[in-house]
Amino acid sequence: MLGILVHGDNHFIVRGPRPNRSTALALVRAWSVIRIGSTPSPELAAWRISTHEFRENLRWAIVVPGDREALPAVAELLAELEARGVDIETDPT
Repeated sequence: MLGILVHGDNHFIVRGPRPNRSTALALVRAWSVIRIGSTPSPELAAWRISTHEFRENLRWAIVVPGDREALPAVAELLAELEARGVDIETDPT
């Protein structure tokens, strides 16, 4: 399944099932800082960042609060997903 995970002004297009709140936070922490040569923890192995997808295929969205606002293009995409009936989970803390 394909979704978007938004954290402040950063976002990730994600392949995997819709994560629960604690997993969404763990993914944001794991992917927000690049660690060359590190391997993902086994708990996060079901998700991976995808670099080439069609927005029509997004089936879930989670917004994790960050220090900054989402970029305008991401906010527009979230509005489009909401209009399409995709449930957007916010504030998963």
